Amino acid sequence: MTQARPGPSAAASLWERDTELAAAAAAVDALCAGTASGTLLMYTGEAGIGKTALLARIGALAEGRCTVWSARGGETLRSVPFNVVRQLLQPALVGLLPDEARDYLGDWYDIAGPALGITEPGERHADPQGVCDGLVTVVRRLARRDWPLVLLVDDAHWADAETLHWLAAFAERLEEMPVLVVVARRPGEAEGESARHLDAIAAAAGSFAALRALTPEATAGLTRDTLGAHADDPFCREVWAVTGGNPYETVELLAKVQDSELEPVEAAAGELRNLNRSARGRGLVARLGRLGPDATRFAWAAAVLGTQISLDLAAVLAGLDRNEADRCAGLLTTARILTAPDPADPGQGAGGDLEFVHPLIAEAVYRSIPDALRTAMHGQAAWVVTESGRGAAAASRHLLEVHPDDDPELVEQMREAAREHLAVGAPEAARRCLERALLEPPRPDVHAHVLYELGCATLLTSPATTIGHLREALARDGLDDDQRVDAVCRLSQALLHNDQLEEAVRTVDEEAARHAPGPARMRLQAVHYMWEGIHAGEEDSSGRSRSLAALAGPLTGRDNSERALLILRAFDAMMRGENAEEVVETADRALVNGRLAPGLGWTDTEWSFELLMMLGSAYMFTDRLDRAESLFTEAMRTYETAGWSGGHLALAHAFTGYVHRRRGRLTDAEAFLREALRLADRVGRGLPMHWAATCMLVDTLLARGHVEEAERVAARYSFVPPHPSTIVLPDTHSVRGRLLLATGRTEEGLEELETAEKLADRRGGHNTVMAAWAGDLARALAVENPGRAASLVAGLRAQAERLGTDTAVGEALRCAAALETGRRSLALYAQALAYLEASPSAYEHAAARVEYGIAARSASELGRGLTLARSCGADGLVARAQEVLENGRGLR
Repeated sequence: MTQARPGPSAAASLWERDTELAAAAAAVDALCAGTASGTLLMYTGEAGIGKTALLARIGALAEGRCTVWSARGGETLRSVPFNVVRQLLQPALVGLLPDEARDYLGDWYDIAGPALGITEPGERHADPQGVCDGLVTVVRRLARRDWPLVLLVDDAHWADAETLHWLAAFAERLEEMPVLVVVARRPGEAEGESARHLDAIAAAAGSFAALRALTPEATAGLTRDTLGAHADDPFCREVWAVTGGNPYETVELLAKVQDSELEPVEAAAGELRNLNRSARGRGLVARLGRLGPDATRFAWAAAVLGTQISLDLAAVLAGLDRNEADRCAGLLTTARILTAPDPADPGQGAGGDLEFVHPLIAEAVYRSIPDALRTAMHGQAAWVVTESGRGAAAASRHLLEVHPDDDPELVEQMREAAREHLAVGAPEAARRCLERALLEPPRPDVHAHVLYELGCATLLTSPATTIGHLREALARDGLDDDQRVDAVCRLSQALLHNDQLEEAVRTVDEEAARHAPGPARMRLQAVHYMWEGIHAGEEDSSGRSRSLAALAGPLTGRDNSERALLILRAFDAMMRGENAEEVVETADRALVNGRLAPGLGWTDTEWSFELLMMLGSAYMFTDRLDRAESLFTEAMRTYETAGWSGGHLALAHAFTGYVHRRRGRLTDAEAFLREALRLADRVGRGLPMHWAATCMLVDTLLARGHVEEAERVAARYSFVPPHPSTIVLPDTHSVRGRLLLATGRTEEGLEELETAEKLADRRGGHNTVMAAWAGDLARALAVENPGRAASLVAGLRAQAERLGTDTAVGEALRCAAALETGRRSLALYAQALAYLEASPSAYEHAAARVEYGIAARSASELGRGLTLARSCGADGLVARAQEVLENGRGLR
């Protein structure tokens, strides 16, 4: 079908774009009418195909009806974190005073503010996921203020990875906001994490269009609109043949035809190829050269600086005074190489910054700079940027391009830039800076420090890389004792994450042997026991427990090394089902006035957060649920305040949710655990945190009586063998065994529960609440093997008495009652109820009350159990009680 012919003034890039423009116009109309949720449009195509012109037309369509903000990626700026998102939000940010910004952004000010450049970063490393979430929230708030809002992102293939991370997350939640996002990119230009983010953005797009070259007919129409109706067919056909229908090249070629006053007739068509060469590549460079050396130097300076080019900075870099720079900028604008954005345009940079007319021109100019000179200009640009007060991080992108030259000042600049990048949540940018510092190379007394800092920067993103850097740092002189111990601890953590447990333990043991008794040695010993303690398959579990008990026994908790060992001892004793009062007393010694000690908080880096998870777990499985809930709630609040919304926050939600499960608040527990899995999904798949949250959620759903949903969750998260090598709470085999029994897979369920029994024997005991395999196994064997069932119940009761909590003893008695009949059963149920009513475990109390009511045929007891079950959200238990009550036969 023939497309409508645009008017004579239409840009070349908008010929044959009726479909794309119609879709964009409809999206703008729907946005303004409030009839559509957020929408994302994506356009792809090769360089010069018209993406930029299309975005400009969409912006013009929305102007006056919507708030329009725009930004563009730059080939030389991909290493600058948050560059594009800062461009995009600049119109909104420049209108806010610091106090207004703080009031407007609220809790997110200190998290997202440094990334946006509106506040100074703090001392602590920012969590990249938390910063991303903060940016999403910031734009949501700005969207509500500036509704309806249109965001235009051009050259997204050159956007920095941090911006693309934000844009992918923003796209996922776009339907909640009155925003139209339009993204343009070239295919195949991005790779790695950036490519994955772009794929996610494309998947979220409501409309995706690959722009095509102009047809011969459209090229002829454009040629005649530009040169006159007398342009003949052979000439127009040759224009198309020379440019391949590329709109940008067509426009440039026709402009050259006009400049040369060439007649648009067949006889002159042979000149088109020469003219086309002068409009691109070497021809463009030659054209630039004809403007004079000053204009050439100014254009080179602009290309080195990138986008939103400050005339003042470009002048200094080119070695020109302000008047001469103004003159050169005018020449380059007239030659269609640079353009000065309209300062009144809210989508443009502040201060009348310059831009290249097209990315292809910027590429050609940048590549035309002789290699040695380009490198030198980047070095000079770093100095210019630093002198302008923009900081080491802003200068670092230029220093990345400078050849190594044994410059200690550059090393310090890159170390400072890395610290700034880490403080705003850009660890990859920090890694690049420190790797570049190593190439310089650093002085011998500094080299180990750079390696150490690099290892710290890559700890959470690349354990294998971290291992190499930290090992080399430790092999060199330069680290003091405290730094060396910290490097060893971090190295062992990276080894553990790289599935090298034995090497992790050996590393800390070798370092511990170098130290005399004291805090440093004790810290290393604590790390040793911590890594062994979270490993599920350790061979000498009982021996390890004995040595840990001997080491921790006399400790009073006078420093954090002692406190760490006390936590580890309390956790190990809880896992083995030792006396709960002693477990709690040991855990309490690790606190200072009932609170976490300074330096041992949830976001402190000297000690792993897993240590505090162990502390909370020690309380949770010894019936001190109030203390566990306080700890895990503090973890959530601390992580949210600090902007840590990755794996740390996921686990905090999971453990908080499981405290609710233990308290019998099953509906709340399910909500927290589902949120934990949502947060964990953003970090990756199949991680230990997924196992923990899935295990907890499956256990909670089974308690609610939602067996089919528990099965679906287990399938979705591959809750099947092989089980992880790290310990999962509650016991994985116990929970999976119960799930298999509930779904009728009895033989497999029995195998899982028997595996749990073997692991408990190896450990030398078990916490019967955390690993509830014995009761389920006894019930499953009661009919076919009553003798084995009775033996299991006897062992369960003995182990529960050893632990001594009301929940453990009550649950053991409830299991024993279920396997008995008559008066003996009722007596055991009565004892179980006495314990469970005193316990904090409301669901177990409700289950015992319902079972007792059924066994005693007591309508009043069933009614009490039904009320308790409803308050817990235990739908399966409610249905069971109601069925017996409604039947009513034999009830008293």
